[in-house]
Amino acid sequence: MPDFSPWHDNSFTYGSTYGSTYGSPNNAPAPPQRISEDPEFHSLRRAQRGFGVRASLLSVGGFLLYVLLSHSVPGLMNQRLAGALTLGLALGLGQFVVMGVTAWCYVRHMRTRVDPLARGLSSRLHQQQAGSHGDAGQTVRPGSGGYRTW
Repeated sequence: MPDFSPWHDNSFTYGSTYGSTYGSPNNAPAPPQRISEDPEFHSLRRAQRGFGVRASLLSVGGFLLYVLLSHSVPGLMNQRLAGALTLGLALGLGQFVVMGVTAWCYVRHMRTRVDPLARGLSSRLHQQQAGSHGDAGQTVRPGSGGYRTW
């Protein structure tokens, strides 16, 4: 099981307090490397945040534009397009399309860019844990995730 940081970010750490340090003369545990200091972790966070900010700005901006147009230019929004369909109603229904496309792009982005980085980081963490816990006879169960329980 990974060691948890006492700090507020709750990021778990690499390494163990026992393991490769048994051969050292003073038997002092090596300081664990925090996962939040890993460059691969930073690229994972950048990939998540970068898309999230752009998608949020696009979605919220489109909705804000719709609300502002509805308030500022009611004559334009009440123009009939076909039958009882007005421009305002069409733009309002278009918000559902924008949200659907945004959700689809988010899922695609996560599958292609973020998930491979997360899987690589997770497998490297599990390999390091298995190597450091190998002396104690413990095994790391795949899928355990190492998450803190409440």
